[in-house]
Amino acid sequence: MEYVALTGISDSAISELKDHQLRTIEIRTPQNFFTSLNVGVGDDIFLTHTSIQDLTRGNTGIIAKVIKHQLSTHRTITGNDMFFEEHETMMIRLQLQAKGIARISKVLSNEIGKETRVVAEDMCFYEAR
Repeated sequence: MEYVALTGISDSAISELKDHQLRTIEIRTPQNFFTSLNVGVGDDIFLTHTSIQDLTRGNTGIIAKVIKHQLSTHRTITGNDMFFEEHETMMIRLQLQAKGIARISKVLSNEIGKETRVVAEDMCFYEAR
């Protein structure tokens, strides 16, 4: 099945998602931000700890369902009598529910600045070792 893929997710976040079934993650990296921008509530996505540069057939990860999708902007203003500096960042918060473990069978797109997409197949427990 074809999925949008979020790469470079920490092992601890993936483990917590597996263990607790519901987890909210914040997406700040540019590649994952662009990838998750058009993800909607109810969509299934693929998450892996593998970096986008190392994404290949055989990499494992977790399939999760998007429960909530929130786009937010954070603005910070610092300064003194001489200057002011304004810094603005955007992030996406995804609340996810774990569905199962999967293995990539084909990488469809992993170009920088474009949506990362893979074809992944569900794995049985005994195959995940």
